[in-house]
Amino acid sequence: MSEPLVLGIETSCDETGIGIVSGRTLLADEVASSVDEHARYGGVVPEIASRAHLEAMTPAIERACQQAGVALSDVDAVAVTGGPGLMGALLVGTSSAQALSWAIDRPLYAVNHLAAHVAVDQLEHGPLPEPSIALLVSGGHSSLLLVGDVATDIRSLGSTLDDAAGEAFDKVARVLGLPFPGGPHIDRVAADGKITIEFPRGLTQARDMAEHRFDFSFSGLKTAVARWIEAREASGEPVPVADVAAAFQEAVVDVLTRKAMDACSEYGVDHLMIGGGVAANSRLRAMAAERAGERGVSLRVPRPGLCTDNGAMVAALGSAMVTAGVEPTGLEFRAQSSLPVEETRLT
Repeated sequence: MSEPLVLGIETSCDETGIGIVSGRTLLADEVASSVDEHARYGGVVPEIASRAHLEAMTPAIERACQQAGVALSDVDAVAVTGGPGLMGALLVGTSSAQALSWAIDRPLYAVNHLAAHVAVDQLEHGPLPEPSIALLVSGGHSSLLLVGDVATDIRSLGSTLDDAAGEAFDKVARVLGLPFPGGPHIDRVAADGKITIEFPRGLTQARDMAEHRFDFSFSGLKTAVARWIEAREASGEPVPVADVAAAFQEAVVDVLTRKAMDACSEYGVDHLMIGGGVAANSRLRAMAAERAGERGVSLRVPRPGLCTDNGAMVAALGSAMVTAGVEPTGLEFRAQSSLPVEETRLT
């Protein structure tokens, strides 16, 4: 069959993403973010996000079609994030996709947000070798995955037990007086800092390895940073923001890359893919490249614009499903805010 033309809709959090792909070729990637509306609250407000999706949906679809040079009638299938994510935000996207699928009489795929973060790498680097290890790091998720066929075969090896890495970045940025979202600002400030503080590495001690070898925990690290700052302020000394940011970032990145390399060794896999919003972090990319090179592991990381939430990743996974002959979801489904990654699509 010819390469499928798929339109993808992403509304799991605060970005309204519309992507159009032909096979593994990206034709359009439109993103309307409401992050500025949430910044005053220091985090995403679900009600604001849902309303922003409603307002942005139709214009974003129109811009994507114009950018790709296609009409909606040219589309072979529609894909949409069915979970996980904020329920109100998901409902805007899934309702829009259901209406669009019905209106143009095209099959609909309600796909998994996390699996889509893996699939998007194929738009930049081609087919993902089977099997591969995927490290997904974002504001809501820190996951290690064993990936066979990205459309049908993803196994969770470990995930976050409390704060995800991106969430920890936001919370530490807040105590350092940095803006929301915290990840980019900590990355920027840390570049001028020196790593003179040793913060804890969660779930890396021998006692943790039996049960939580590939799981993540950043809540203790976040608390340790906050207490260090409180002690410094109580003593009347200035807080070295850049040094704290650098030390915190190093602790997070050390744990993420250490566990990813361990997973590659355990499962005999020599390909590692890193995705999710935190994959844009410069230190994570540098340390992953260094450790992968030492282990003989091939590293794949999408460009930063494809790491954050976007419609292209949803379209990419939808396209992979069409190509693999996966049955469409159909119109009768409900979004699932806690959809497990093993379920690459809703049925």
